[in-house]
Amino acid sequence: MDGAQSPLTELSVEIPVETAERGLLRFLTCGSVDDGKSTLIGRLLYDSKLILDDQLAALERDSRRHGTAGEDIDLALLVDGLEAERQQGITIDVAYRFFTTDRRSFIVADTPGHEQYTRNMATGASGADLAVILVDARKGLLTQTRRHSYICSLLGVRHVVLAVNKIDLVDYDQAVFDRIVADYAAFAEGLGFCSITPIPMSARHGDNVTRASSNTPWHRGPTLVEHLETIDVVSDAAAKPFRFPVQWVNRPDLDFRGFSGTVASGVVRPGDRVTVAASGRESTVRRIVTYDGDLAEARAGDAVTLTLADEVDIARGDLLAPATARPEVADQFAAHVLWMGDEPLLPGRPYLMRIGARHVPVKVTALKHRIDVDTQEHLAGRSLALNEIGVCNLSTSAPIAFDAYADNRETGAFILIDRYTNATVGAGMIDFALRRAGNIHRQALLVSREDRQRLNGHGAAALWFTGLSGSGKSTIANLVERALHERGVRTFLLDGDNVRHGLNRDLGFSDAERVENVRRVGEVAKLFVEAGTIVLCSFISPFRAERRMVRELFEAGEFLEIFVDTPLEACIARDPKGLYAKALDGQIANFTGVSSPYEAPEAAEIVVATEDLSAQEAADRIVEALERAGRI
Repeated sequence: MDGAQSPLTELSVEIPVETAERGLLRFLTCGSVDDGKSTLIGRLLYDSKLILDDQLAALERDSRRHGTAGEDIDLALLVDGLEAERQQGITIDVAYRFFTTDRRSFIVADTPGHEQYTRNMATGASGADLAVILVDARKGLLTQTRRHSYICSLLGVRHVVLAVNKIDLVDYDQAVFDRIVADYAAFAEGLGFCSITPIPMSARHGDNVTRASSNTPWHRGPTLVEHLETIDVVSDAAAKPFRFPVQWVNRPDLDFRGFSGTVASGVVRPGDRVTVAASGRESTVRRIVTYDGDLAEARAGDAVTLTLADEVDIARGDLLAPATARPEVADQFAAHVLWMGDEPLLPGRPYLMRIGARHVPVKVTALKHRIDVDTQEHLAGRSLALNEIGVCNLSTSAPIAFDAYADNRETGAFILIDRYTNATVGAGMIDFALRRAGNIHRQALLVSREDRQRLNGHGAAALWFTGLSGSGKSTIANLVERALHERGVRTFLLDGDNVRHGLNRDLGFSDAERVENVRRVGEVAKLFVEAGTIVLCSFISPFRAERRMVRELFEAGEFLEIFVDTPLEACIARDPKGLYAKALDGQIANFTGVSSPYEAPEAAEIVVATEDLSAQEAADRIVEALERAGRI
């Protein structure tokens, strides 16, 4: 799963010693489309005299071809490096640039303004100390201004420059500037920023960027560069408790066993007592090993290998911490989630979580609310769409070690990964553990599944019938159950319509509710298998992810997926309940096969094609397959 890219990973750049000593500031530019982010960075590079003669000549040529600044040089082209960006005049990817002044060195991330690239903006914000939020003086605050501000706050950026750009296009009007500043102050009141510094500027002409402008005599604050050079954003990572995510168990020979990674926070020294957070096993740091020799201490940001005094079971993904300042360890927690997937987040659907170097299966058990980025109001919702932010409860398959994101950005951040495509679909910030699960333990039972199977005289299994409405699932499942019953096999049939009269009567037919419908039925089916019976489940269950989720509840061989393969045209022609006619007439929303997709199985254990077989013939084939599998 290492192919999944985390949007919560800081840019790694090797900084020259002479500039690193001046103090490094990581910041990003963000805001709405066409607010001048790329032009501002181009201005900073241009005024810092970091553009070589051949680059300047190429910039002049590109400005004539792609520029939007008339006869002037279009400074935005310095960072809009993709051809699509230059043709459209927008930023798509995150562009990082390094520059210096006499007083400080900087890494700046130019992030895109379009809503569809919000995920890229979050990438830039995740490693920044400060955000320069640009606002077009002619337009004032826009939805993306608020969205980016909220994401910056969520991702722990605590210092903001409110850059009211294009002030020249409103004739350097102080009243316009003051109104925008007041509007932003009112909006940002609850975002928790430590400082908000408003600056009127024109990135194109250089007003108040690197030098004070005579066009704004009413502005008595600093220029942008003056502020960036002097603001104190010294990271307190070294002052936080020691955290060391293990990325690699270093075993070059039989005589050396070390644990490699980067110190996420705090300080560690030989002789310090440390704990493996998840297991609670303790030991003492013996050495801090680097390529250049052993260190007397390692601090936040240092990449090192630790050796311990004792043989302790430690693997990639474990987290080392002081014995006296341990992180949380839990398998359920609440978190803010920024959704980045084209397909919506659906509670109950399984994903992979990557936290540190560890991957663990996870489910969103509840979406508590969505957040309106304009008003910060909490909204009800059953799913999260692309670029939406919500507060969720999550449950992992095993306990994980973490800190609240507000306490430690390194150990409180995670990403969600789609299990089929390996694409990053969400970024999360942990709020707190759900402690109510800490007192729940499995009760040992004196009668086992095997005992029940012996008493019943046959094996247990879950037969999962899936197919379109009208494919014949329920008819075939009924015939299979009757045949098994006549053989003395203990069975039970869970039918999609029947469970919606009781167990799932509170669920509708949205994608999110269908996921929950299948999740509940899967858990019930598992109980029947634990009872040593054969349970037949007849459900459309249109999504592969949920069928896979149910499969993973069972031991190998206990779950048999039966695809009742009937073409949509045949189902529409049959239409035994008259549902297709209503769906095609627009009377039924989210109807599978018409207005909602059906994802056919790719590797079902049994496939019965009802165009070639009668219902009885299909049932006979399924019973024969159970005999061959030794289940009856």
